[in-house]
Amino acid sequence: MKIKHFLASTVFLGVLSLPCLVFAEGSSLWNFYDETLKSSKYIDLTHAFEPQQPVWPGFANAKFKPAVAGQDIEGYVRAGEEFTYEKHGFVASAYDLTTDQYGTQLDPPSHWNPLGASISDLPATYAVRPLVVIDISGKVASDEGYHLQINDIEAWEARHGRIPEGSVVFVRSDWYKKWSDAERFNKKPFPGVSLDALKFLHLERKILFHGHEPLDTDTTPNLEGEHWLLHNDFAQAEGVANLDKVPEAGALLTIGFAKPLGGSGGYARYIAIAPSDWKEGVSINDAPGAPLAKQTAPLKRDANGVFRPTL
Repeated sequence: MKIKHFLASTVFLGVLSLPCLVFAEGSSLWNFYDETLKSSKYIDLTHAFEPQQPVWPGFANAKFKPAVAGQDIEGYVRAGEEFTYEKHGFVASAYDLTTDQYGTQLDPPSHWNPLGASISDLPATYAVRPLVVIDISGKVASDEGYHLQINDIEAWEARHGRIPEGSVVFVRSDWYKKWSDAERFNKKPFPGVSLDALKFLHLERKILFHGHEPLDTDTTPNLEGEHWLLHNDFAQAEGVANLDKVPEAGALLTIGFAKPLGGSGGYARYIAIAPSDWKEGVSINDAPGAPLAKQTAPLKRDANGVFRPTL
């Protein structure tokens, strides 16, 4: 019995240690990081959100302000007092966010669907996906209300091959360049994605989700595309930026989003990872991220409560 127990224990410990040995001998993703990701080009596809920016007319804009103490801490701070560098050694900000449909975002089905997954239900596997960029900017330049059609998708596939299953498809319209003109950005006509194109991408190509630069999927009276997507348990990205700076094929997308429990929307951060020889973006070798660059002047709040370098 003792011999059998010893042998069983040895086999069990060997099985547990085997993945570690294999991991150390070459299947580690650290090799992929060093050999590929470190020299790849990173492009941010995200608008930084702030009080003055485009938002759907039914919502109000956010407000930024200093964080204040919630209670007295004897000898340090009084309830209601603003934290400052000078007195407390740090600052903090408070945000009145009028909606989770704000800025660059990720819409889960629960935005429209009472039985739909919320933002906190999305799986961790959303983190990294192949990125497809379909360019309709030329057509939008001559028709601002142009919507992606199936023939645009087929033209992309004629150049690059079949869209990978499980990928993210972003529709480039260059509408993001109007972001600073909040009034025009939301006003029709603006580019969108047709219902036929959405059905083709999801049902025929089985993508993870699509994204677009405006804050609405389409300009139909009942928003038929958004209605179909979210009632059929698909997510979508809105307010995407800088798609003119990424390759149409061959890049990856990293997807980060806030995780409020039961949230009906997600403040998102999308970053494209392009091959090392791509003309745009910055590599980890160029911008390692630690230590971070100092500000050009001390940070002070502007009239909208946003910290900016200010002399």
